[in-house]
Amino acid sequence: MVTPIALSNALDSLNALADGLFLLSAFAIVATRQARGCLQLFIAQSLLLAASAFLLGAEHHTPHLFGVGLVNLITKPIIIPWILRLTLSNEVYARREIDQVLNVPTSLTIALLLVVLSYFITLPILGAVTPGFRSANVPIGVAGLLLGAYTLAVRREAVPMLIGILSMENGAFLAGIALARDLPLIVELAAASDGLVLVFVTGVLVRAIQRRIGSTRVGELATLREEPPSHDGGRNESPEAA
Repeated sequence: MVTPIALSNALDSLNALADGLFLLSAFAIVATRQARGCLQLFIAQSLLLAASAFLLGAEHHTPHLFGVGLVNLITKPIIIPWILRLTLSNEVYARREIDQVLNVPTSLTIALLLVVLSYFITLPILGAVTPGFRSANVPIGVAGLLLGAYTLAVRREAVPMLIGILSMENGAFLAGIALARDLPLIVELAAASDGLVLVFVTGVLVRAIQRRIGSTRVGELATLREEPPSHDGGRNESPEAA
């Protein structure tokens, strides 16, 4: 017969495993140089976030976390990829290389330093809460938020930058579900709806930009200039024709 303490320890160990894989997915997003790969890693990261919510809900008997996990399970691994596939062309995902400021080894080194920084950032937070709320979710969630922000900063393609924003949200929620376990479900629904609107609007804009300039590189937008208005009332007749 499984005792409650043994069950709690098993759930805690599984949650720690999900947290570790979540952190690895954040590192992989930093290192991946393909849009399709970034999207697949984001889906895996979102599944791990939902798994952590389910495990914490079962360990601490918090039904709110089951709702949070269910909302994440539906919106991020299913609806968001569907919206991106609907609004973007296959050419965006077929590109093998993603433009970014720094190379992969340098990015991974900086990512490792950000993870160490996140540990020191969360030490005062973990020291201020009761022992029952201390979890690996907090430092790993903050690390995921910082790695998502770094991905957003160094990428030069619109879709990977969007994945960076969504990864930041995943990191924030991974830490939040450990510190605020009784968070009302309406908050998660509001955040999920905002994320869906953001993805849809970004997808439509990226598709329009790609059709206009033939690229999704953000740097290309700096070359766009508004054409000056014509001073001849819209007539292109030459003086000779007049």
